Amino acid sequence: MFTGIITDIGLVLELEQRGDLRARIGTGYEIAGIDIGASIACNGVCLTVIALGSDPQNWFDVEISAETVGATNVGAWTKGGRLNLERALKVGDELGGHIVSGHVDGVAQVVAMKDEGDSTRVTFRAPNDLARFIAPKGSVALNGTSLTVNEVDGVDFGINFIPHTKTATTWGDTAVGDHINLEIDTMARYVARLREYG
Repeated sequence: MFTGIITDIGLVLELEQRGDLRARIGTGYEIAGIDIGASIACNGVCLTVIALGSDPQNWFDVEISAETVGATNVGAWTKGGRLNLERALKVGDELGGHIVSGHVDGVAQVVAMKDEGDSTRVTFRAPNDLARFIAPKGSVALNGTSLTVNEVDGVDFGINFIPHTKTATTWGDTAVGDHINLEIDTMARYVARLREYG
């Protein structure tokens, strides 16, 4: 489990197709504190650490199945690309965002961006089957970041990015047309399910 509070920006150092896709990700995390088998959310995708090293910088390797590549934006990762990273939640950690599983539900697309003061309003288009789970003032995880929805208009929804979020994550790199990993709030899914059978 994760909170959607990004704690590092990783760098894709290598990508290699070996049956599954293998990625090497540079990190600022202290690798002595990471175990083989640990879970790290990479742009919101929960991935398992299979190797670690520190030459020339700290890095960890993950393997990504074809199913995960097809269901997320991992297929668009490139060498040198930046990724939002979050270590798995530990008992006693502060829950600053919301409960995030790291299981991406689908891919949203950035359809508009507009600066509002120092902040940026970004409009996303959700897949049709996920739009009903997104509500104003509700939470979503986008590329692993816990965010509050401002408004919803059909399948489109808006998020306001403050300057801190744009610099502490990869959101400062965003452009119209980008495909973004979307994980809906688990509570929203359960509420919708209860309404179907209530």
